[in-house]
Amino acid sequence: MAHESVLIVGCGNMAGAMLEGWLAGGLAPDRFTVVTPMRESVPGDVDLLREVPEGRTFDTVVLGFKPHMLAAIAPTLQGVAGAGTSVLSVLAGVELPSLRRHFPQAGAVVRVMPNLACALGKSPVALAQEGLDDGAEAALVQFLEPLGTPEWVAEDRFDLVTALAGSGPAFVYRFIDALGAAAQRLGLPPEQACTLAIAMTEGAAALAARSEHGPGRLADMVASPGGVTRKGLDVLDEDEALTQLVTKTLRAARDRSAEMAREARDRG
Repeated sequence: MAHESVLIVGCGNMAGAMLEGWLAGGLAPDRFTVVTPMRESVPGDVDLLREVPEGRTFDTVVLGFKPHMLAAIAPTLQGVAGAGTSVLSVLAGVELPSLRRHFPQAGAVVRVMPNLACALGKSPVALAQEGLDDGAEAALVQFLEPLGTPEWVAEDRFDLVTALAGSGPAFVYRFIDALGAAAQRLGLPPEQACTLAIAMTEGAAALAARSEHGPGRLADMVASPGGVTRKGLDVLDEDEALTQLVTKTLRAARDRSAEMAREARDRG
């Protein structure tokens, strides 16, 4: 399973970002074919079709449509997803047994959970699979590395990983927005507050990614005892206020992912 011929079925925000990441990472456009009735164009010089091609099989089929559409679309893909095909699903809440029921002839079924930063090669990519041996696992990781950092995850933890790695950017964006909004309330012009909040976050994240220290230690390194930063941290740290809020946030997202999985099982 060398992933030399890739069919992307549905090319919305996430699948489109994955395609951008692969192309930016140097993968040849002629490795990809996109099937979608919704887009007039796709990144790069990639074949764009309106219907699933007949008489062809692919090394890889990427499911990039809405989860509730799986039952309707899967039958149209049986001819292109044979024993030599890995079916990669970015469908939230659709578990491996459900994927296997819909693609009984496929060589492997794989859950893939990136986020939109995969277009920049900066996304965590959570993976769970059924049907791949060690060599095929390694080949899949190599194929996904242009998108960011692939990580194998036990499927019983996939809902939590979805909340953290998949939904997490939205929570970070909300915090950045809150920093800017707070600065506005305290007197900065709106545009300047937003610009500074984004620039600060970008630099802090880059440093955290490269530092030998964990984020908690980095926060303490910024804060001098009795100083400006420490006063702010005291507000976030009191009664674990920030940790409690983020735990509640992740729990809500995790539980919704689990609920969607139950709904997918009920649909068969």
